[in-house]
Amino acid sequence: MNPKPLIGRRIVVTRAREQQSEFTELLEGYGAEVIECPTIAFLPPKDWRTLDQALDRIGSYNWVIFTSANGVRFFFGRLRERGRDQRVLHGIKVATIGPATAAALQEAGIHPDLVPGEYRAEAILEALDRDLQGMRFLIPRAAEAREILPAGLRDRGAEVEVVPVYRTVGVTDESGTVLADLRSGQIDAVTFTSSSTVVNFAEMFPGEDLSVLFKGVTIACIGPITAETAGRYGLAADVIPSAFTIPSLAEALVTHLANRTPPPR
Repeated sequence: MNPKPLIGRRIVVTRAREQQSEFTELLEGYGAEVIECPTIAFLPPKDWRTLDQALDRIGSYNWVIFTSANGVRFFFGRLRERGRDQRVLHGIKVATIGPATAAALQEAGIHPDLVPGEYRAEAILEALDRDLQGMRFLIPRAAEAREILPAGLRDRGAEVEVVPVYRTVGVTDESGTVLADLRSGQIDAVTFTSSSTVVNFAEMFPGEDLSVLFKGVTIACIGPITAETAGRYGLAADVIPSAFTIPSLAEALVTHLANRTPPPR
């Protein structure tokens, strides 16, 4: 097997700047030239009131569900700012979506009780009991997120509190360079690792016909939810890995591009 199957390929990574290193290193390890174009950044919420109130009554919850590594980072950061630590979760069950979130939680000193095999909110619902009457759930997450998880828990009788622990904002620093490369056919693939990266990437180019701009460019999405968002902008996903992780996305991209001849440059 060619150890550098992506030599000659130019691939755009749209993750937040602080999250790019793992993906960039994987792609460069396969020989790709990576163009880092962060489309989002993560900031604390405008105020911590709702999380602080939830922390004051943390013992009243039966479950805490973390849906992203960022949620873990901001939750425990605020906990430490208030002079407390992971011991406040003693006796409370904890669930995460995906191995990256579980790893972040373990770094914080907590071993999750539930990590479903499929890395999306629907899998959490499938793993829990049908009857959740009397159960109380806390979901620390982004200010903007899908409502399927809290809605599904409430439908089963649970009491659910959703508290924003961070917010996602758009970043456009590299938009001019990437636009020029797309127009001149210098990009082989654009990767999206969340719906937010899709939305903010598409909104970098107001007035552009994305179907023309992306002609011949491989669209790689980390999972079906991200692919669905891309589809709303007219970007059909060419690559969706079977496991919704960064290493799997890199491997799926290698497999896909191996069957396509690079354009002359």
